[in-house]
Amino acid sequence: MTSNNIQSINPATGETGNSYKLLGQKALLAKIEIANEAQVGWCSTNLGYRQNLMMAAALALHERQNEYARLMMEEMGKPIRDARAEVEKCAWVCEYYAKNAAQMLADEVVVTEAKSSVVAFQPLGLVLAVMPWNFPFWQVFRFAAPALMAGNGGLLKHASNVPGCAAAIEELFESVGFPKGLFTNLHINSKQVAGIIRHPLVKAVTLTGSEPAGRSVAKVAGECLKKTVLELGGSDPYLVLADADLEHAAEICKNSRLMNAGQSCISAKRFIVVKEVYDEFMKLFQEKMAAVTFGDPSDESTAMGPMARKDLRDELHEQVTRSIEAGAKCLLGGKIPKLDGAFTHRPSSPA
Repeated sequence: MTSNNIQSINPATGETGNSYKLLGQKALLAKIEIANEAQVGWCSTNLGYRQNLMMAAALALHERQNEYARLMMEEMGKPIRDARAEVEKCAWVCEYYAKNAAQMLADEVVVTEAKSSVVAFQPLGLVLAVMPWNFPFWQVFRFAAPALMAGNGGLLKHASNVPGCAAAIEELFESVGFPKGLFTNLHINSKQVAGIIRHPLVKAVTLTGSEPAGRSVAKVAGECLKKTVLELGGSDPYLVLADADLEHAAEICKNSRLMNAGQSCISAKRFIVVKEVYDEFMKLFQEKMAAVTFGDPSDESTAMGPMARKDLRDELHEQVTRSIEAGAKCLLGGKIPKLDGAFTHRPSSPA
C-alpha cells in the first residue's frame, strides 16, 4: 500500500496486480451518505423482495465461481480448489438467510403483565464490517447476507491485500439489483476506521481480526455506545488421548494445521498428546505432513499454497528459528524454499 493507493500483489509469484485509489475524506463521507439513503429505502421493503435479490446473489456466485476463485488465488494465494469451495459456501449462506430470514425475524410473543407483549426485530441501519484476508469472500458474505436480509446496509473495510475481492463483492450485489450503495466497499486505510465508527449514520461495527485491532475498534465503539461484534484470534489446543484412533487423529490434525496454509482462526494451533501414544502419533503425523501436495495454487492437486504475504511468511520463519534455538526439534522443513512468492517451509523436505 502507498500513501494514495492499495496495490494487489500475487503471493505465489510476487507480481503486482491492480491498483486501487484510497478514498479521501470527502469521497468517504459521500459514500456513507449514499449508503444511508439506500438503507432508509431498503428497510421499508418486504422480505419477499429482499429474498429474491439474495437468491439472485447466490445464483451469481454459482455462475461466477471460477472468476471469484481465481481472484482469491491471485490476491491471497488460496489454492484454486479451496477458493471455489469458498465461493460455493458464500452462495449457500445467501440461500440460507434468504430462505430463513422471515422465520428468524418474526415477532416473538412473550408473556408479561401487559395485555399483549412481543419482541420485534428491527434493522439498526448502517453496519461497518472490518474484515480479514484469510477468507476474503466468506468472511464478508457471512456478515452481509444476514445484515442485508434484516434491512441493514453494509460498509466494508476489507484487508488491504485483497482490494479486488472487496470491489468484486460490491459489484456483485449491485449487478443483481440491490440498491446502489446499500453494500459499499471502502478502499481506506486502518487509520480511517475510527472516524467511520464515530460517524452518526453508522450504528454498529463488526470485526474479524487480531486482538489489538479488536481492542481499538471496541474502544471507539464503546465510547460511542454502538453495538459491536468481534471475532478475534486464539491458540486453539488439540488433545490426543490414549484411546484415540491415531490414524484418524493424525489426519485431522494435519488438515486442521495446514488448512488455508495455516491461516485459519479455527485451526488447531497446539497439539497435546499423552505419553502413551506420543511416539506412534508423531510418526503418523510426520508421515501425513510430508505427503502434503505443496506449491502452485493454480494447480488442481495443490493442497497448500503460499502464505498471503511475504511479511507473514518471514514472521513465521523467525518464530520457527527462535523455537529451534530455544530447544525445539525440527522434524520437517525449517528452511524457506527457493521459490518466488510467500512460500513457507516445504512439508515434504527433510529437516
